Amino acid sequence: MAKFTLQHAQTKPDTPALIDERGSSTWTELNTRVNQVIAGIRAQGLQAGDSIAIFAGNCREYFELILAANHIGVVYVPVNWHFTADELAYVVKDAGCKMLFIEDQFANRLDELTDELAGVPAIVISRNAAVTNHTSYTDWAMGFAADEPADEVMGGPMFYTSGTTGRPKGVRSTTAAGTTPLAVLEMMAGGMSGMLGIPNDGTTLLCGPVYHSAQWAFSVFPLLAGSTVVMRHKFDAAETLEIMDQHKVTNVHLVPTQFTRLLRVEEPKRQAFKGDDLQIVWHGAAPCPPAIKQGMIDWWGPVVNEYYGSTEGSIVTTATAQDWMDRPGTVGTASAMVEISIIGEDGKTLPTGESGEIYVRNLTGSDFEYHNEPEKTAEVHKEPGMFTFGDIGYFDQDGYLYLSDRKIDMIISGGVNIYPAEIEGVLATHPAVQDVAVFGIPNDEFGEEVKAAVELVPGHSAGPELDAQLDEHCRAQLAGYKAPRSYDVVTQMPRHETGKLYKRLLRDAYWENSGRSI
Repeated sequence: MAKFTLQHAQTKPDTPALIDERGSSTWTELNTRVNQVIAGIRAQGLQAGDSIAIFAGNCREYFELILAANHIGVVYVPVNWHFTADELAYVVKDAGCKMLFIEDQFANRLDELTDELAGVPAIVISRNAAVTNHTSYTDWAMGFAADEPADEVMGGPMFYTSGTTGRPKGVRSTTAAGTTPLAVLEMMAGGMSGMLGIPNDGTTLLCGPVYHSAQWAFSVFPLLAGSTVVMRHKFDAAETLEIMDQHKVTNVHLVPTQFTRLLRVEEPKRQAFKGDDLQIVWHGAAPCPPAIKQGMIDWWGPVVNEYYGSTEGSIVTTATAQDWMDRPGTVGTASAMVEISIIGEDGKTLPTGESGEIYVRNLTGSDFEYHNEPEKTAEVHKEPGMFTFGDIGYFDQDGYLYLSDRKIDMIISGGVNIYPAEIEGVLATHPAVQDVAVFGIPNDEFGEEVKAAVELVPGHSAGPELDAQLDEHCRAQLAGYKAPRSYDVVTQMPRHETGKLYKRLLRDAYWENSGRSI
């Protein structure tokens, strides 16, 4: 049987399980569709350990695919829908995906990838009655029986994060190898919901992209535990307030950028918001400006909680609203599932109050690897099971963790991780660019924005025309959110004679009066 959907279909058959802009699916309907999708994937010849790619916005079909893969040991790759056709093709190939599910609003990517994805069947999730030239997801799924499946084994996601060098890297959990019993997934879903105070019989709001590991975790795990999930493809602050009241939302995950936009909603709509059913709000993915967080606590009350974690290591620490107000700047104490160590440059554990690199060990025994990147995997591990995200921090005497810097120069804009090396590699190919450095600078709404400093080839001049050319060059090869928002032209890049770039000499001037360093 499809364990998770069937158990809820038996106890609350007519209760909505999924709600999106186009309608809703009851638990009975969801169970039927999940069974059909399982049969369809297996009919294509996929077995436990094989992978599929999903290139779509937030929609009910996305979760049907997730649940189907979760029950039969298939690895699913949620691809960032901002990716260009070239970036999509790279991920599909690198992950070895044997099927691609793509929403019709992005189906133009398929027309650009005829050769690159030859041999990978593409199924189109259509919002229209018919799909021309491609196989319709609805027609495909309905062509299979809805019999309860046998031989269930745990599947899971492989998220791609932008790498510090070159192409994105797939993050693969050791539990998603196609051999893990389904009971482990049940334990994970129930454990996370319990740890985070998410009610099993509540209503979850998903208003960020499910291809992001945090949005995935804060929607899929509650769904598995029995929560209704209401979703939107894109975030609209005023609409979000209306949805929360209309659907009696009990829990939601937000990022600081969304906090900022909610606080900017016009006063009449803010006053109309009741939030009577709201029990818990979690935020993370990026540092939150103190004034913004305080504003949300003043408005919504002590339901605003924070976590620190990553795609690689899940949730590491949690902090209640009161924790944060008592200890400004803290990201909380270690969750019950992890052990945290602060390690100095000599490899030894540092005492309370001293900053060092943050290392994490998951006490459940789970670990991760970068797909096809053994050297990168080894680089972030101190030993098997003990890894770092590259952040610098320290503990206070009461065991509360504080972040002080990042070892790597990752940019977090609107809760999305952006690695400069990938952008630098693209800009370096422009004929006007002799040398380039990309880094993050403060942005009141997004936390950080992408800035590029370029040293020009002799004969080229700075100005709006060059900026437009560089922007066009980036957007032709990268997702739009990675393109620099502005450019500085420098006479000479600050490099050591060994070639090492002193990026802080470019970056620090923008952070001097911001009141923060990350």
